[in-house]
Amino acid sequence: MPLTLANPGEEALIRKVGGNPETKKHLENLGFVAGGSVTVISMFAGNVIVNVKGARVAISREMAQKIMV
Repeated sequence: MPLTLANPGEEALIRKVGGNPETKKHLENLGFVAGGSVTVISMFAGNVIVNVKGARVAISREMAQKIMV
């Protein structure tokens, strides 16, 4: 399921990162790699705030749709 369907406060395992090569590279640079864990903190105004590798990161809903957990 895409990251946007994960419940806030729930830790999830990243299964796959999709999108074009440029988008995938950008997400990998932010810490979204297959096998890593991510926790959704909140969803606000079209953005998804997550905790990945000990850092809080805000990504757009469209980007979050490309991350499968």
